Amino acid sequence: MPKQYDESVLRRLRRVEGQVRGVLKMMEEGKSCKEVVSQLSAVRSAVDRAMAYIVAQNLEQCILEEQRSGQPTGKLVQEAVELLLKSR
Repeated sequence: MPKQYDESVLRRLRRVEGQVRGVLKMMEEGKSCKEVVSQLSAVRSAVDRAMAYIVAQNLEQCILEEQRSGQPTGKLVQEAVELLLKSR
């Protein structure tokens, strides 16, 4: 069954999409490197927050499922941490 993402994370990513379009427009308009990089930094921060939210939501669900089945959850937490660290 495909993962269902809640509306809040979809809204976050739609905002990121708008930010990226804004950066492209800034570049087309010849804005300064400092302005463009500042906006790209904001985009990266927003994407990082969205990834953390998705991992946290998924981790919570997986932990609950593992607990119900009596499985240890330590490996799931380690995998989530590694996923976040690898994305940086």
